[in-house]
Amino acid sequence: MTTSVLAAAKVNLALHVTGQRRGDGYHLLDSLVVFAETGDVVSATRAGALSLSVSGAMAGDLPPDRDNNLVLRAARLLSRGEGARITLEKVLPVAAGLGGGSSDAAATLRALSRLWGRPLPDTDALMRLGADVPVCLEGRPSRMRGTGETVSPVDCPSLHMVLVNPGLGLSTPAVFSRLRGKENPPLGRLPAWKTPDDLVNWLTLQRNDLEAPAIALVPEIDTALRALRATPGCRLARMSGSGASCFGLFDDAARARAAGRRLLRQFPQWWVAATRTGASSNAGA
Repeated sequence: MTTSVLAAAKVNLALHVTGQRRGDGYHLLDSLVVFAETGDVVSATRAGALSLSVSGAMAGDLPPDRDNNLVLRAARLLSRGEGARITLEKVLPVAAGLGGGSSDAAATLRALSRLWGRPLPDTDALMRLGADVPVCLEGRPSRMRGTGETVSPVDCPSLHMVLVNPGLGLSTPAVFSRLRGKENPPLGRLPAWKTPDDLVNWLTLQRNDLEAPAIALVPEIDTALRALRATPGCRLARMSGSGASCFGLFDDAARARAAGRRLLRQFPQWWVAATRTGASSNAGA
């Protein structure tokens, strides 16, 4: 029996930094998070020991120390001596602000929980893997607060979008170190969005507090944002997470696909994906 789980791309539609760095290195955040219908795929089959093999277009960008990969760390967290042959199809760019490693870890936990009949770990254990792992395990539109430990599902209309990465990774600690103001207003009370248009209009009043410091480190992020905003039909362009990936929001799939094709013609070296939000990262394949 093989169990496969989509490790969906995590997109921070808004990310407000609301507090100073704590002793464990985490900052306080308030973020609206959604998941795209594109992502990595984690598969697991029973075996005598734990092992990991990686394929896919982005496999070569992973660090060579596979034993410390978040997939195996997540597997060890759940294992009580059981083994599994785990494969990771790496589609998402690495260190890109799309929660790739955290989503991979969450997908691994889902797959092995099914395979071994084990309950999922509690939040404290998930946070030891990474601050984004709890929201990635939730796998649906959510508000993420604190250092990532407080996750509240929200009703959120699906959005058509284009994801873009200019072929560059970015260190999250480096971005936070460039952030000047670390005590900013939170998102506030979330409205009831009845339509995608309601949500996009509200998002125009929000921000990603990490965008400016990330651009200072990687100016290509600004190039990506300008390129997205120049595509016909783009309603909003913003960086996701700590970068360097960005997203552009569109009214329909046709406009998003057209924008994706245009960006690939202009920047053939970029990673570009036209997709939509609303997919659940814990949906098995």
